[in-house]
Amino acid sequence: MNRAPHILTLVVNGQPHAIPDCPPGRRLSEILRGDLGLTGTKSGCDAGDCGACTVLLDDAPVCACLTPAIRAEGARVETVEGLSAAGMSKLQTAFLRHGAAQCGICTPGMLVAAEALLRRVPQPTPAEVEDALSGVLCRCTGYAKIIAAVCDAGGGKAPLATGTVGAPIARLDGGPKVLGTEIFGADQVPEGALTTRAIRAPHPHAGFAFGDLAAWLAGHPSARHVFTAADLPGENRFGVIPAFADQPALAETTARFQGEAVAVVAGSAALADADLSDFPVEWTPLAPITDLDAARTGDRLHPERLGNALIAGLVTCGQVEQALAAAVHRVSGHLTTSHVEHAYIEPEAGAAWLEGETLVIQACTQAPHMDREETAKILGLPPNRVRIIPAAAGGGFGSKLDLSLQPLIGLVALKTGQPARMVYTRAESMASTTKRHPGTMSAEIGADAEGRLVGMRFEGDFDTGAYASWGPTVAVRVPVHASGPYKIPAYHARAEALHTHNPPAGAFRGFGVPQAAALQETLLDELAAASGLDPLEFRLKNALRDGDRTVCGQELYGVGIRACLDALRDPWAKALAAAEEANIGPGPRRRGVGIASCWYGCGNTALPNPSTIRIGVTPQGRVRLHQGAIDIGQGSNTVIAQIAAEALGLPVGCLDLVGPDTALTPDCGKTSASRQTVVTGNAALAAGRALRAQILRHANAGEGAELSLTGAVLRIEAPSGEVREIDLAALPRDPHGFVLCAEETWDPPTQALDAQGQGAPYAVYGYGAQIAELEVDTALGTTRVRRITAAHDLGRVINPVLAEGQIEGGIAQGLGMALMEEYVPGRTANLHDYLIPTIGDMPEIRSILLEVPDPIGPYGAKGLGEHVLIPTAPAILNAIRHATGARITRLPALPHRVLAALAEVDRAARKGETASR
Repeated sequence: MNRAPHILTLVVNGQPHAIPDCPPGRRLSEILRGDLGLTGTKSGCDAGDCGACTVLLDDAPVCACLTPAIRAEGARVETVEGLSAAGMSKLQTAFLRHGAAQCGICTPGMLVAAEALLRRVPQPTPAEVEDALSGVLCRCTGYAKIIAAVCDAGGGKAPLATGTVGAPIARLDGGPKVLGTEIFGADQVPEGALTTRAIRAPHPHAGFAFGDLAAWLAGHPSARHVFTAADLPGENRFGVIPAFADQPALAETTARFQGEAVAVVAGSAALADADLSDFPVEWTPLAPITDLDAARTGDRLHPERLGNALIAGLVTCGQVEQALAAAVHRVSGHLTTSHVEHAYIEPEAGAAWLEGETLVIQACTQAPHMDREETAKILGLPPNRVRIIPAAAGGGFGSKLDLSLQPLIGLVALKTGQPARMVYTRAESMASTTKRHPGTMSAEIGADAEGRLVGMRFEGDFDTGAYASWGPTVAVRVPVHASGPYKIPAYHARAEALHTHNPPAGAFRGFGVPQAAALQETLLDELAAASGLDPLEFRLKNALRDGDRTVCGQELYGVGIRACLDALRDPWAKALAAAEEANIGPGPRRRGVGIASCWYGCGNTALPNPSTIRIGVTPQGRVRLHQGAIDIGQGSNTVIAQIAAEALGLPVGCLDLVGPDTALTPDCGKTSASRQTVVTGNAALAAGRALRAQILRHANAGEGAELSLTGAVLRIEAPSGEVREIDLAALPRDPHGFVLCAEETWDPPTQALDAQGQGAPYAVYGYGAQIAELEVDTALGTTRVRRITAAHDLGRVINPVLAEGQIEGGIAQGLGMALMEEYVPGRTANLHDYLIPTIGDMPEIRSILLEVPDPIGPYGAKGLGEHVLIPTAPAILNAIRHATGARITRLPALPHRVLAALAEVDRAARKGETASR
């Protein structure tokens, strides 16, 4: 008996809908996004782990990815789009006001879950907010701004939309994020797009050969095309550093890591759920190299190289052996760190299509111009035939700097003439994308009788995985930074990147510096103790000052580390006193306090690093800022606009943002290495000033004049009160449509490092220091961080709300690195097994923003994004040792490792007692 197709009826945001031919078990998230086009509901995991798909079902928050369609039958469904049916809600406005939306991918889920709470509890406490939002993960914000926004949703002022440098204006691109209208990679679905999937290696090392692909296609109605490396018309190699480009878009005969793509299949929408396990590829598993020791002695992953050592970086000055031998106090130690997953809530996604002869790719990325160059090379096209339109990036943190799906969907579009669309699953994203470099490091540091540093030796080996990615950058950057922000007259630091059959290790917020700092800063605590000095005073004694030279011989000015440490004096004293009082009584829970410092060079290491900005005035009286810097949540769209507006002399509200888009905006370089505020900011400063100079020349006005726009009239008022007006509509337009326009490029003045690592690798450095207060349960080995006080020198605070958000988010990732995050290649495949900090894991965070102007940064500004993560893990490790005496030698400090370290403390104590008898 034939049954009539089931018609699903439901009410979404007050509107009735009938979905024909709907299987009862189909995900509600698929209906909302696919059938109804409500893409504000995000899909981050399809497993209920991230909560980005949270919607209301008859007022109750549910994960739409876990809710079968039949449960929504006849129910009232509300999505983020429904919150603004009568205009932006007070809750959405509060998110803008408090800077609670950064990248924006988790924001819809957070808003919907918060709305459910507010309907029950109009004025919730922070604890109630934490409980209500506990099922939604955020990787950017550190949750503090989200909690504040929900608690303040009942009132407060509208977010500021005016102001320039120093003003806490709301994120200029925040509206679409809170309304759910922002277009992320998975939200773009061109009409007639082919669904594209990759066939990936199930082994870390294997040869392979394809069977009868045509016969397989004939037996799979949803699959229409198969493409392999043989179909790539260009050079099948890519890499972020051209000299080390070694990764194929599709492996040719050998897979070098588990998850590597070997073929792509394109077809109908049904392909998304099709079983591809019978794809005709025969695997010949080979012995993999999975650790650094084996990398040194095993077979070469890349025959064209001499061995598995990709590159080594070196910085040396003074006579380190003599200095250490003469030191009155010496300490040494080692530390091993793990793979760390970026765990952005948005898996890689994008679409490709042809516009005439131009291949257009819209996908999540941190480097659109680099994507264009690399994709064009792989597909055998001139760069001017490839256009990259970056989708909003739902988190990046470094991994979206490398190519992922761009050449794959581009290949399908080129070969078929049809649009192509690809969305990674969570497991696919975790298997195939880059990780933080695992490191095995050792160091020795010495001080004189007064506690002044005299010498340091550092050695670090880093697993760069199957391909180079950012391995050369890590190997070069680590030796520069392993000294910390301290004056060390004799220094020898070497770091090496080695190939294994693990996933490629790439950029991740710090480029290896967080790993090195975790060892260097913990050893400094030991050296302070050996010297009889308080850890904070020890750091102050040795901190760099203006005019000092770094271990690279670079003379620095605008050095802010002492200001950061000075700002922590009072919190440090109070935290120590509180811990001492808490530890008076018995019991397994012990309080500890730790401190750590950081410094970080903004931009590429001793390499060209330019950004170009275009800014112009339209005949209609608007200022358009063409800036190609990708905002992955850090706020560059707003900060760069504030800098440009300040330089021009008009409020931010007069500016319209254009880009990024390789067809519309100049190249602002990669969003990496905390470079955008400094490098693109300086380009914006120069362009704003150049446009202002044009305006003043045109009006024959002096420099002190004030500018204002009223419609198409530009008004210039001189200090004397004389007013001149320019009728913009009467002026001729340039090829960009502007009547007045300026375009400027800025490249940091650096000096290449010589063979000894001497030179000036960065034009601008940022500084910071953090205090961690925590509690260790010595019976269970668990660690609970209670508070982190963070003092960071920004040079000039361009936007304090965004700066605080960066600090809170960076600390969240540093806490995860310290205590819970460990990616295991071949095993970790979801956000259930891979733990990142939840809203309930976060401590109280107190941010102290300091301004020690840099002589080169725009308005004195320095970078911040990477810096804020670096001191968190070592401060936590130092606090664990302060609480328990346990020295952690492998990150993360999981409970079993803490218990093992505590057992080592007990063994040492018993051994000491025996010796004393």
